[in-house]
Amino acid sequence: MDVLTEHTRANGHGASPAEKRSWARSLPVLAQDLVDAGLGQVEVLVEYQLPLTSRRLDAVLAGIDPRTGEDSYLVVELKQWSYATAYEGSDTLVVVEHARGPRLHPGVQVGDYCQYLTDFLGLFGRDRKLLRGAAYLHNAFDRDVIDLLDRPATELSRIFTGQRRGQWLDHLRTLFAPEPGAGAGDRFLTSTVRPSRHLLAYAALELKERSHFTLLDEQRVAYELVMHAVERARTGNHKRAVVVAGGPGSGKSVIALSVLGELARRNRTVLHATGSRSFTQTLRRYAGRGSTRLQSLFKYFNSFMDADPNDIEVLICDEAHRIRETSVNRFTAKDRRTSARPQIEELFAAARVPVFLLDEHQVVKPGELGNVEVISAYAGKLGLDVDVVSLHDQFRCGGSEAYEQWVLDLLGLDGGEPSVWAGDGRFDVRVVDSPEELEAYLAERQGVSGTARMSAGYCWPWSDPRPDGTLVPDVTIGGWARPWNVKSERSVGEAPGSAFWATDPNGFGQVGCVYTAQGFEYDWSGVIIGPDLVARDGRLVTRRAESKDPAFRSRKSLSDEEADRLIRNTYKVLLTRGMRGTVLYATDPETRKHLRELVRVDRDPETRYEAAGDR
Repeated sequence: MDVLTEHTRANGHGASPAEKRSWARSLPVLAQDLVDAGLGQVEVLVEYQLPLTSRRLDAVLAGIDPRTGEDSYLVVELKQWSYATAYEGSDTLVVVEHARGPRLHPGVQVGDYCQYLTDFLGLFGRDRKLLRGAAYLHNAFDRDVIDLLDRPATELSRIFTGQRRGQWLDHLRTLFAPEPGAGAGDRFLTSTVRPSRHLLAYAALELKERSHFTLLDEQRVAYELVMHAVERARTGNHKRAVVVAGGPGSGKSVIALSVLGELARRNRTVLHATGSRSFTQTLRRYAGRGSTRLQSLFKYFNSFMDADPNDIEVLICDEAHRIRETSVNRFTAKDRRTSARPQIEELFAAARVPVFLLDEHQVVKPGELGNVEVISAYAGKLGLDVDVVSLHDQFRCGGSEAYEQWVLDLLGLDGGEPSVWAGDGRFDVRVVDSPEELEAYLAERQGVSGTARMSAGYCWPWSDPRPDGTLVPDVTIGGWARPWNVKSERSVGEAPGSAFWATDPNGFGQVGCVYTAQGFEYDWSGVIIGPDLVARDGRLVTRRAESKDPAFRSRKSLSDEEADRLIRNTYKVLLTRGMRGTVLYATDPETRKHLRELVRVDRDPETRYEAAGDR
């Protein structure tokens, strides 16, 4: 199978012209080098997709170690760079000729790949020494990339240039015998994959001990840019902002916790803030467990109304798409309301290095305005340097870029046309004909293979608990009825408080709304599409009158265009919470029919889930 065919099969879409050019220029060089080294039988795994992510490696070489007779593997990062220098003296970031913005040092990049593989592939659980890494800058002369060669090499991060081709060939001969590598390649491809590291499970260890997350490519670039800005701010009194934009599951909160943990361990003044009560309270519970000091690191966006300018070194604004016009709310004293500043001004002023992590498609509430354009424009107004990093990889939804794009096209958020989901082997999508089927399927998954939750568009009233302390089953569809998640932070019976609906096992059985689901993930996601989003003439259209969200009703100036975008963004959030699969149900019959026409997956007879429409 050729590279283009394999890429299309694995990722659900064709390769870009840039990818095709890269393959045409680099892969023949690697192939000729193997032949010239006498290693023509070494197995080459091209465009290997890292487990549980959408990130692909240029090549993994598989063969036999000539010294031990054991399997031997080499991750190869191929670079066509001919000129690159260190970025502002950094040993982890580089500036590449004709490329926009700083890039990750290729030695760091390939080393991170190796670390990720040893963390997630069972093959390396018994012996991590089987794996090495190298970056090959086959178009470069040493003098033109001399800054990159200053970084000390390790077995996981060696660098070779075109000028050092002889050393490269010798290195290959030390790692591989001139024997067939097909068996080693098969063992690599069939290795067991460890479960994904859930964010909250490692949050407390991240803050207290050391880094437990392996950041890849743009994630690592974002992390290094923040750390670089911190050092410049300390030594040169230089204020700088960093904006990290990415879709759900691209690793924004992992970056946030990695930065927070490292700076906290260095005793730097750093705080984490969000506009989400659920997310902040959950981080306080899990990441700050057993430590009042750690709990105090987690704030809200409206906590900085009275902060002194540059009072802290770094302010990490996670979920920054939820930044509001002002920090004033119903609890704000009347004498302070008239002098209130824009919330974005308060956040910028509070820290020498404000960091904003956001997803523009997750603006779901009127008055939320956090996006790259607004934040960058405000930084420009202040005369500040701003670094913008875009995250493209997918670490949720089974690492399926194809599913995320399918959701964007389904909802009409990126100008694409709805397409048929035929499956990609990474993420499970199903359509059912009743809420009973949806709940039964999720209950089965919850019982045998992880976490599951039901969520819905805000299309039903939301009552307070009854006097006897029970929840009202407001979400009623035919004879099926379930309550929304708890409104307040206090538990109601066995149902957890609102902040912990997504993480407490007793959250199953209540229906979550976007405000409690946003920022979280669970293995299996059931989404009820209400009457505010229906299919008509082959497309999904919004009906704002069906929304019961008080935020919609209290903001009379909300235009139909804004309401349309917010409803679509709401379902974008709900549809991208799952790690392993999404089960869809629509209350409108025509919408169910539309979804069934778009989800056509041939399933193994033993695992096929037959809904009424399949029979």
